[in-house]
Amino acid sequence: MTRKPPGKVDLLPRETGSLASGLPPAQPGTLFVMGANGGMRVSPDADFDVVFGRCEPDVHVCVGPADPRVSRRHGYITREHSRWVLHNVGKLAIRFPGSRLVLGGHRADLPVAYSPLFILSPGQEHLLEVRIAAGSPPPGPAVLHDVPTYDPDSSDNRRQAADKWHLSDREKLVLVCLAQRYLRQEPWPQPLTWAQIADELGRLRPKEKWSDKRAARIVTTVRRRLSPVVDGLHAEQIQPPLGNALNHNLITGLLVNTKLRTSDLSLLDG
Repeated sequence: MTRKPPGKVDLLPRETGSLASGLPPAQPGTLFVMGANGGMRVSPDADFDVVFGRCEPDVHVCVGPADPRVSRRHGYITREHSRWVLHNVGKLAIRFPGSRLVLGGHRADLPVAYSPLFILSPGQEHLLEVRIAAGSPPPGPAVLHDVPTYDPDSSDNRRQAADKWHLSDREKLVLVCLAQRYLRQEPWPQPLTWAQIADELGRLRPKEKWSDKRAARIVTTVRRRLSPVVDGLHAEQIQPPLGNALNHNLITGLLVNTKLRTSDLSLLDG
């Protein structure tokens, strides 16, 4: 871990409370990070990376200490070109307020604001609070939205989960194609259309006679199979207009549960 420069990096005890309630006087650009057992304050000129993850004392900020699915060293926040940047080096995705996901191996700029970040473990979310001091009072906490998650508390779900989450080679190929904009970490990604999937897979595997109906049938089969363990996969659960919501929720559920990963894009390389 990075050593603390004297006077520019301070520990924040657990008693500090939520960063959403405000900050002490601080230089603009100062980073505040709070986890399960306390946090840190880092000046913008400290040349210091804040490492977060499951295992103390191997990280500066502890998050998800009792969940072995959170990586021992899940990520870090560093200063790059006058911006604080989040790096996810763990397997589980990190969610920004709303539905934006930062997958393992990817990075994202942090806004000069209060940002509750969530490490998405199947069945639960682990909060990592981040706030960057602004020259004027920063905006309050953003409104949070639900993301599809899997409830592990049911014994039936635990017993049947492996079968429900298993993807055949063909299902995996179609889903990676459907979700490729998410896997490439494009801003505000959307699922591909059935026609786009059929066109891309038709060029990739011309002997397999891909069509939009075939692509839709395969994705719909997976969506129905996962509907008991992922929220938002039935049309009646979605407020109109429906749009891409069903496939978006399916993709998010697969990403959160690490059934799709960036490395799966290799399936589209031919």
